[in-house]
Amino acid sequence: MDIGLITQYATVGLVLIILQGLLSADNAMVMAVLVRPLPDDQRKKALFYGLIGALVLRFVAIFFASYLATIWELQALGAIYLFYVAFKGIVEARSNKHQIPESASAKKASPNFWWTVVKVEFSDLAFAVDSTLAAVAMATTLPMIGGTIGGLNTGQFWVVFFSGIIGLVIMRYFASWFVVLLQKRPGIEEAAFWLVAWVGVKLVVMTLAHPSIHVLPHEFPESTLWQTIFWVVLALILVLGWFRSGPKTDK
Repeated sequence: MDIGLITQYATVGLVLIILQGLLSADNAMVMAVLVRPLPDDQRKKALFYGLIGALVLRFVAIFFASYLATIWELQALGAIYLFYVAFKGIVEARSNKHQIPESASAKKASPNFWWTVVKVEFSDLAFAVDSTLAAVAMATTLPMIGGTIGGLNTGQFWVVFFSGIIGLVIMRYFASWFVVLLQKRPGIEEAAFWLVAWVGVKLVVMTLAHPSIHVLPHEFPESTLWQTIFWVVLALILVLGWFRSGPKTDK
């Protein structure tokens, strides 16, 4: 194989691993805030099911990536769901700040375990579409090698596949870390939901740039301008959320 071709694939593969790691962090934070209200033993189980769901959905998304790119409705539904999760979470987080601590006998009942798992899986679906389409858009810039798998060129498919696997490994550790972080700094929960809303905005941009909608130029979601705006705002949300949230204090 030509050394130049190997260099191209290695470079794009490394960039995709970094990209998938960042997108996995988003997914992991959403899982963490959704399972946080559960008791500790159920929280671990819900995280496990969420990670399994993320694995399965990403495999499916990769094999049907070329088909998913034609369904703008799926991206729109993902955006609507993430906006719903974000709005509900922000309202609850703000109300909890002003809530008088309840006595042990009057504590709110834990949420339904399986309903929490369902919400986690829906968020996994939205993030699977987001991360797969972003990875495919970058991988298709590579030269073609071999035949096709799942509508993608073989070489491009394996780059997306392996970067996705590494992203899921990163998600496994991020999810557990975020759960611990939310326990130590509960105030960061609202910032996490603002992050969910911002990812929903990203899916809206992808929907509006779809050839069937064409409100925005088709190339805009992958443009340097939009990518810069997205990551700068995302970083600002995290930084502001960190400084606004203090460590947990026992009263």
